[in-house]
Amino acid sequence: MRLLRSRNGQRRKGTTMVETAVVLPIFFTFLFGFIEFGHVFMTIHTLNSAARRAARLGIGDLATTDEVETLAHDILNSAIDANLENVKIQVKDASNFDDIALDAEALDDEYYASLPNVAIEDLERGSLFIVRIQVPYGEVGILGPRWVGDINVYGQAVMRKE
Repeated sequence: MRLLRSRNGQRRKGTTMVETAVVLPIFFTFLFGFIEFGHVFMTIHTLNSAARRAARLGIGDLATTDEVETLAHDILNSAIDANLENVKIQVKDASNFDDIALDAEALDDEYYASLPNVAIEDLERGSLFIVRIQVPYGEVGILGPRWVGDINVYGQAVMRKE
């Protein structure tokens, strides 16, 4: 490595070391931030995919709620540990979504929790149901709960029984 010299010919010892010590923490913060954001989006995509595929299974005549939940659980296991205590896979009655006055963007977690559970095998043809999956990101994140706290990520799909 070649040492830099100032105009008057004196050597600038340690310049590279100081610059590295200043730049590397910033670089690694951005790098780990990019990795964590990528993991968040991968987790959300997996949740949505699992909910959508499980709901597609549930629209058939012979499908049961247990089969729907098992399929969603198996898909989740491909990306995260779906056996964690706080991972919730719910199949709920979504007939409220047929109401035109319902503002779906204003709904919160309490609204979804208040929806009644439903047995898919007992639904009549044309009934709406929702498959909703909730995962606390602090339990599945790369950097852990210290950075993300109590943030939950969700995936859901609403379908009509055929």
